[in-house]
Amino acid sequence: MFGVGTTEYKAVIQSTLSAFGILAIVFLVGQSSTARWLFLVALPLGTVALLVSRWNWRHWLNGERAKGAFLTPVVVAGAAADVAKVVQQVGSSIKAGYRVVGVVVDHSEEMDLAAQYPGLSVSQFLDGTADFVLGLGAEGVIVAGQPQSNPEFIHDLAWRLEGSAAELIIATSLANVAGPRVHYRPVDGLPLLHVEIPQFTGGKHLLKRAMDLVLSGMALVALAPLFAVLAILVRLDSPGPAIFSQERVGVGGSTFRIFKFRSMVTDAPRLLVNLTGANEGSGPLFKMKNDPRVTRVGRFLRKYSLDELPQIWNIFIGDMSLVGPRPPLPSEVEGYEKHVHRRLYIKPGLTGMWQVNGRSNLSWEESVRLDLYYVENWSVVGDLAIIWRTFTVIVQPVGAY
Repeated sequence: MFGVGTTEYKAVIQSTLSAFGILAIVFLVGQSSTARWLFLVALPLGTVALLVSRWNWRHWLNGERAKGAFLTPVVVAGAAADVAKVVQQVGSSIKAGYRVVGVVVDHSEEMDLAAQYPGLSVSQFLDGTADFVLGLGAEGVIVAGQPQSNPEFIHDLAWRLEGSAAELIIATSLANVAGPRVHYRPVDGLPLLHVEIPQFTGGKHLLKRAMDLVLSGMALVALAPLFAVLAILVRLDSPGPAIFSQERVGVGGSTFRIFKFRSMVTDAPRLLVNLTGANEGSGPLFKMKNDPRVTRVGRFLRKYSLDELPQIWNIFIGDMSLVGPRPPLPSEVEGYEKHVHRRLYIKPGLTGMWQVNGRSNLSWEESVRLDLYYVENWSVVGDLAIIWRTFTVIVQPVGAY
């Protein structure tokens, strides 16, 4: 599917490297003297140009999809609870390229489908799903779970769709498991899905640390003049130090001091007691769009995430990573449910899925879901994609306050 995830970018990189690998063999056999310049110039510039081109086309495609164009009409069929979940998720992610036009729910479950799915065609006749899909002109059917009343539903539906252009899509119950971790291996006609267990040590993590070290070191040197200017502005705007530090929880539950440009008045913790009733955040987080403790310069810094820049030092010394879960306060960790502690399996990040998907506009549950998904499914290419998306979010801030 075009326009979604990092798979497209990975394919571009792999294809480019494969093409240059073949050229390298040809040049080696032909003893060409131009091969060196080809690899030093054409390989990096060509790869970047291809990636930027794909990103531009994706940006255009997502804009068209937001207007209702280039969407694949689909029907969602299955058990009632599963259908409701899939319809909600597909509807909230227009970039995926699907538009739900109808639902088919197990007839054994009594409910007012017309009221639950206004504007959609509805049916409770599972055996007629194929005819229902074709009658609506849908180009696909998403099976949301196996209906209890018909254990052969998916098998029969696949047969009945044969000869049509409709696509059969299975919504997996493997929550928060990314595609690269799932492998299909048939054994004598028995379809088996192998799910790789996430690893939190090893070569991939050493590569992540190397990337953090190189990029953060370069950023500290390049941004030194900006750091100086922002520090002066913070000091001139309100009395107090330019840098604010706070205890946060890192990998494995260890604590460290996080650094930020101060965006609030110095007695902000004392004033918080009087603002608890105005909390607009969710879960254990305190958020307030018009927090009176935030200074004038602080509002500007927060809007464009400039207050976070000193955390590059945290990355350089190894407390944090460029990309990772949001660094939590100790008080937040104390209130974690058992499964939420998985956020602490890897280093917290300067940016992450939470930042490029809405930041403070996210609910607590959605923020946790995104962080846990990242912890178990991160990749180097995925990190680079998140870093790129972070720059676009900074230019057009969403949920930053």
